[in-house]
Amino acid sequence: MKKLQNIKIVLGSQSPRRAELLKQMNINFRVHTMATPELVPPEIPSTEVAKYLANLKAQPLLATLQADELLLTSDTVVLLEGEILGKPTNPDDAFDMLSRLSGNKSAVTTGVFLGNNQQYQLFDVTTEVYFRPLTSAEINYYISNFHPFDKAGAYGIQEWVGQIGIEKIVGCYYNVMGLPTSEIWQRLDEI
Repeated sequence: MKKLQNIKIVLGSQSPRRAELLKQMNINFRVHTMATPELVPPEIPSTEVAKYLANLKAQPLLATLQADELLLTSDTVVLLEGEILGKPTNPDDAFDMLSRLSGNKSAVTTGVFLGNNQQYQLFDVTTEVYFRPLTSAEINYYISNFHPFDKAGAYGIQEWVGQIGIEKIVGCYYNVMGLPTSEIWQRLDEI
């Protein structure tokens, strides 16, 4: 349990969900971010985008680390039949995404950068998510009451639509929230 006492994490994310997960893990951390344009070259396969973006977010922050700190950046994407479903821009966009996820299996991939200037690990974790068929009324209720515009794929697994609409997952639940906590915990011993 030395890692709980000795590790200082810099979380390069403004996500309240990621911060809450680190708090629940009892890991010491501070939040520090820099605006980074999330431009992905077209030759990057959709399955590699999350890892690419996690690394992109890490690069400008590495120079700001103290000697005893580790940087943690991440990016989560929802993949449906190889297509990335980003964050919806309006209610119609959210409705379209949730309608497409309805009755289908998707993959949620979180890319993670964990380390410092001397050593780091860049990895990703994927969880399969199975939605039951959702009605238009259910989708509209969720959009109106939970405002899913800051979430990849237009939903939060921990919210109402996840509770009533997700039949099963294969993989890490917390990964779908944006941080593969078990994998991060294990990799802290390797850095």
